[in-house]
Formats: sequence, structure tokens, C-alpha cells
Amino acid sequence: MSLFDRRTANVLLTILLFAVVLAIVYIARGVIVIFSFAILFAYLIDPIVRFLQRHSLFFKNLRGPHVLEAYLSLLIVIVLIVHGLGLLGKTGKLLKEVPALADGLATGEIATELGVKYGWNDTQVLRLKTLLVQHRTDIRGFVRALERAIPTAIGGLVVIPILAIFFLSDGSNLANSLIRLVSTKDNLETVQSLADDLNVMLRHYIRAKITLVGLSFIFYSVAMLVLGFPHPIALALIGGILEFIPVAGWTITATTIITVGALTHSHWIWMAALIGVWRMLIDYWIAPAVLGHELELHPLLAIFTVMVGGAVGGIVGIYLSVPLVAALRVVWRRFTTHAPDFGSMSAP
Repeated sequence: MSLFDRRTANVLLTILLFAVVLAIVYIARGVIVIFSFAILFAYLIDPIVRFLQRHSLFFKNLRGPHVLEAYLSLLIVIVLIVHGLGLLGKTGKLLKEVPALADGLATGEIATELGVKYGWNDTQVLRLKTLLVQHRTDIRGFVRALERAIPTAIGGLVVIPILAIFFLSDGSNLANSLIRLVSTKDNLETVQSLADDLNVMLRHYIRAKITLVGLSFIFYSVAMLVLGFPHPIALALIGGILEFIPVAGWTITATTIITVGALTHSHWIWMAALIGVWRMLIDYWIAPAVLGHELELHPLLAIFTVMVGGAVGGIVGIYLSVPLVAALRVVWRRFTTHAPDFGSMSAP
């Protein structure tokens, strides 16, 4: 008599295979994250590619040339903005002064400079200096973490757009190959319909992120114009673009803007307060409402999803949690109700 019958052996084999898949996903999580961001970047560029392809006089049936046109157009726009605003030289000068500013924050010496500028008395200067000295370890830890994160961010900025080229050029064929790999003749139509639903859902997610980018750009530009910051449009563009990166994006934006304000003797304290209020609004009201509208998720569920994603996966978890939950919702509704989900919605 065998130790296990056939049914028990099949269950154990299924559990083993599932555990192996989870182990592979965990080991290769860094690669999976990079490819996930590359796919999202491809969805971001895809409307530009389709626009160029639709209005092109040549190669209308080929995506490759229009992908290169989209990348070249974005590169030209970035170069023109950087050159027109003279950001290269100013950024280099700013980067040279950042270590001194960080050291001034850690030692509390910046409190003396602020006291002289704003006419504070000795008690006010001493309070701020004491506060900065007490948090000296946190300030230096943040600076070191930022220094470690910069090379990784630069590497991602190089690799992700390169991988996105493949998804933009041959995404349909890749998707069809994957569908044929995981489907059979009996469920091919169902799997294809599910893939279409997921495709439209990701488009809605990118549209929601672009909406948040636009709102952040408006806020930063208006606030800095009112407070008399130098180069408000350029800094607002940076802030809007970095809105795509959760937590780290707005942190870098706030650090950059406040640093520029401190170095140029602008009203950086008021700007810091406004940024704090804006983050409360966008994190707990605007973003959940926009994402909830585009992905048909309740705003409270969107907030819960982001918080759980942050607790599990940090910044990456925050960014990927909402589209992952939306994708699971599409799959769940597809296989429980057999009703169309996002496929019935108009794509942007």
C-alpha cells in the first residue's frame, strides 16, 4: 500500500510548486520590481507613441520608429528646459553647497544665520539650535540614506526606460505569447478578455497618476510664485514629475525647494508649512479620491492599500500596492461574476 494516494500526492505537489514559485518571486523580487516599473513607464509613454503613429505620414504600421520619436521628443524637451532655465550650472552649485547646509543643520549653526536674518533674540536661536542638535543623528542618517539611494535611483532611471522600449515596441506580441502560454483552447477567450481588462485598468491608473502630477505642479508653482521663490516653474516641474515616486519623490522635492529657499533667503519656512499641508491633503483626500474614481476603489480602501503596501514593501510597496489590488479586483470579478469589468470603460 502506498504512503499517499493520488489525490494527496497531487495536493502536496501543488503546494510544493506554489512554494517554489513564491521562493523564486522572493529571490527575484528586485528584477520583478524593475520590470513592473518598466511596464508602468511603457503605459505612460504609450499615448505619445499612439499619437505619433496615428498622425505620421510614414511607418504607420510600425511602432518601433514612433517609439524612438517619442523618446527623442522627450529628450529634446528635457534638454530645452534644462538649458533654457540654466539648471545645469545652478544644480552643480547647489549640490556643492548642500553638504555645508546639511552640516549646518546637524550642528545647529544654521540657527545663528536664521536669527541674524530674521532678527530673532538669543532665546529663539538657542531653542532652534538645541532642537537641531538633539536630532543631529536623524539629520545625518537621512543625508547618508539619500547618498546611498541616489546611485540606485540613477541606475533605475537608466534601466527602466530601456526595458520599456521592448514593451512599447512589441508589447502586444509579448502579451499574446504569455496568454497562449498560460491558457488552453477552452479558456483562451476568457484569458484574453481578462488581459484586456487589466490593460485598460493600468491605463486608468496611469491617467490618475498624471492627474496628481498636474495638481502638484499647479500647487508648487502657485505657492512659490506667491512666496517669491526663484525659478518657481522649474522647481514645480521637478515636483510634479517626482510625484510619480511615492514618499521619496515628495521628500526630494521638499528638500530641494526648502534648500533653494534657504540659500536664496526666500520664505522657506512658510513654504515648508504649505508643503506639509499639501501632503496631508493629497495623501488623505485628493489621491485616494482620484485613484478611487479611476480604478473604482473606495477612497478608504485606497488609503488602506497604500498603508499596507508601505508596511510590507516600503516605497516600492506604496507605489505598486494600488495597481496590484486593482488587478486582483479585476481577476476576482472576472472569475466570480463572469462580468466585464474595466473592459467596458473607455480607454484614455
